[in-house]
Amino acid sequence: MDGIQRRFGGLTAVDVDHLEIPRNAITALIGPNGAGKTTLFNLLTGFDKPDQGEWSFDGRSISGVPAFKVAQRGQVRTFQLTKALGLLTVLENMKLGAKGQTGERFLPSLFPFLWRGQDEQIEKKAEVLLKKFKLDAKSDDFAASLSGGQRKLLEMARALMSDPTLLMLDEPMAGVNPALTQSLLDHILDLKEEGMTVLFVEHDMHMVRHIADWVVVMAEGKVVAEGPPDAVMKDPAVIDAYLGAHQDVDLGIVTGRIPDPEGTGKKAAEQIEAEYEAELDAEAPASKRKKK
Repeated sequence: MDGIQRRFGGLTAVDVDHLEIPRNAITALIGPNGAGKTTLFNLLTGFDKPDQGEWSFDGRSISGVPAFKVAQRGQVRTFQLTKALGLLTVLENMKLGAKGQTGERFLPSLFPFLWRGQDEQIEKKAEVLLKKFKLDAKSDDFAASLSGGQRKLLEMARALMSDPTLLMLDEPMAGVNPALTQSLLDHILDLKEEGMTVLFVEHDMHMVRHIADWVVVMAEGKVVAEGPPDAVMKDPAVIDAYLGAHQDVDLGIVTGRIPDPEGTGKKAAEQIEAEYEAELDAEAPASKRKKK
């Protein structure tokens, strides 16, 4: 991607000069709240339009291509807040993820014999993935009955129904209990072994170090560093951008993934959030600043 910019009024949310995602590798996109990570995801997948810039996927430009066509070309994403359809069963949600379904078109849909065989193949594929993600026992349950972690698993499994080349995961571990965290990590690592390219947003540095081959760091809409995890974590610009004065606090504690009986992480997280809100307030026009 080259020269990508997205502005909201006077705020530049994304300003990326150049960025490439390594093939057949796991890339982590990290940065503090408000760094522009999810906005960048939205731009790359057609859910938002940039003010300027171009980007390509597999050698083809996807600038201005709508989200559903981006997915058809093999670039699929999940969301921080899962998009499972609660009133459909888990299996029905999975089947929606398959592309090129004959029965989706109006005229063929009137003649089941045209698409029934394909539908059976899609269902078999869905069942295989549900078993892999340990959701096969929930196949006939409504998606609304799943826990937050199970919905994350469902969304990742559904994304794989379209056989993507690039899978983009927006905070896959957010809201997931520790019992399911390792399962999600294993699935992401499996994707790399299967030759897939993965780009994910995450705040937990322990997870990033564990599974990422390459790390891209954003702050204030810009890419401030990129490289192998160990090298990036030692970069002074990254330390300043990510934790600032709180660089001595373990991010695993701040994010709640490491036991914190003394409440150190909670206090640090609250202070970091307060400082971030203060920065936003200082940048806002006087008429829109929060009253003390």
